[in-house]
Amino acid sequence: MRKDTALIQLGREHGDSPAPVNPPVMRASTVLFPTIEAYEAAGAKKYAGILRYGRHGTSTAFALQDAMTQFEGGYRSCILPSGLAAITVALVAFAKPGSHLLVCDTVYGPTRAFCDGYLQGIGVEVTYFPADIGEGIGALIRPDSCAVYCEAPGSCTFEMQDIPAIAKAAHAAGIPLIHDNTWATPYFFDSFSKGVDVSIHAATKYIVGHSDAMLGVVVCNEATWQAVRNVVGAFGYSASADDCYLALRGLRTLGLRLQRHQDSGLKVATWLEGHELVERVLHPGLGSDPGHAIWKRDFTGASGLFGFVLKTPDRAAATAFANSLRHFGIGSSWGGYESLVTLPQPVRTIPSAASGVLVRLHVGLEDPDDLIQDIERSLLLVGSGGSRSAAE
Repeated sequence: MRKDTALIQLGREHGDSPAPVNPPVMRASTVLFPTIEAYEAAGAKKYAGILRYGRHGTSTAFALQDAMTQFEGGYRSCILPSGLAAITVALVAFAKPGSHLLVCDTVYGPTRAFCDGYLQGIGVEVTYFPADIGEGIGALIRPDSCAVYCEAPGSCTFEMQDIPAIAKAAHAAGIPLIHDNTWATPYFFDSFSKGVDVSIHAATKYIVGHSDAMLGVVVCNEATWQAVRNVVGAFGYSASADDCYLALRGLRTLGLRLQRHQDSGLKVATWLEGHELVERVLHPGLGSDPGHAIWKRDFTGASGLFGFVLKTPDRAAATAFANSLRHFGIGSSWGGYESLVTLPQPVRTIPSAASGVLVRLHVGLEDPDDLIQDIERSLLLVGSGGSRSAAE
């Protein structure tokens, strides 16, 4: 099936018996069995998508697991209560005390905080590598290296990474490549065909798509599945059936939504490129972006999340700009139908060459011309040094 058809079909019953269009919500903790023998037999297969105890999942979670696994082309998947839970589970599965972990310098802030805090606290050495390292990652891999962790494009600054080249070097050394695929989703990036071993999603974002549920997904190949699932079980992670239902609902419209996010995002990004107050736009889908060639080779599209750098270093003026926007909300996360703005200050080992204030936009499903007019009006505040009256 092509992806748009798969999004409609996956995770649903298609047998001879009548069944609802949407898999129903099954809430459960205790599950009763007719005999001790049946109970023990189910316990031996508790991670195999069999109803045994609510913490291991119900039919609603199993439907989402199956849909995400097939959609991305993995072996099996785990559903977690948040995107960060998915990230930490994947890292703990491979990063053991005394081991060495390679992490792209441009990863999501909480990922970096977990590496610098918890992992280094238990004796894991973490090395941050530049996003453009490509096959050069091989020179950083050591005998005690346990995994390579990527996120393409990079969080907040949107640098591309050559995932196939990094995967080739990692596999030559016998270690897995973990990749955060939240930005593109499996709709725009086929992780496993590009050499990824563990693919992470903050399903809170585009998969749920409506800013009303917290959820994470880890999709694994056969070689990495058991290690990840063991950590999920050991930590006692479980996602609610209601949130799994919302993610299944979101999957059905993911293709339509992402196409609109992409088209509107590129329209806004292209307009920003020509604005006199913008130093540069950070969007791999633009031909001017340093990572555009890799994006065009490996990805089939772009989401609505990107950044741009103002020419001014005046954070007060940038704050006035963000505060005056009428169609962009101010808040954490992204991937819902609404547009958002933040002024991130990402931590980097390798400093950015940009001198102005970084702005991150999530372009939602509003009319892009309304969004452009909103940005244009609010940018007057930057040009006027932050005077609100100039933009009224």
